[in-house]
Amino acid sequence: KSSGMDIMDEIKDNFNLKVVTEVTEIGYLDRIIRTADILQIGSRNMQNLELLKEVSKTKFPIILKRHFGTSLRDFLGAAEHILVEGNENLILCERGVSAPHTHRDTSRFMLDIQAIVALKELVKFPVISDPSHASFWAPWVPPLAKASIAVGADGLIIESHPKPSKSKVDPLQPLNYKTFKNLLSSLRKISKLDNKIII
Repeated sequence: KSSGMDIMDEIKDNFNLKVVTEVTEIGYLDRIIRTADILQIGSRNMQNLELLKEVSKTKFPIILKRHFGTSLRDFLGAAEHILVEGNENLILCERGVSAPHTHRDTSRFMLDIQAIVALKELVKFPVISDPSHASFWAPWVPPLAKASIAVGADGLIIESHPKPSKSKVDPLQPLNYKTFKNLLSSLRKISKLDNKIII
């Protein structure tokens, strides 16, 4: 809420960072856009049409996350609600789908690698991947991140924490800083094969 955004203001100013934050309710939007550079629509709000409409009107870049139970047709339909408001600053995010088998008791979703390929074929917008939320298991994040870049993802959302076990939210999925640094090095090597640059 407001106090959290105040903290983000300090971090942004002190470290010259860009801020991406999720918008969950229209009532918070005016405060959020005073700080954020990119607005995120979480998977559970993917079909919240009023929220999509109001966020679109800001003309801010928007990350739209695919809901874990929707088809690509539904996902692109939600994207159209943003585009119809005249906002083409859109980034599509694959973050895993619900499936009968997720390969591990603690896994919530399966990262739909094929969706990244399909979206790159269907749309002109950047397509990114969120292996952290999809797997909910830190040891799987690096290989899923590598696979995402290998099939053409334009970016990644990866959670990291200096001491993942101390994380207040989802302690099983963040990478520690050393693992994140090593992953970044590997991703840069993979990206070179496709003439891409990882920043």
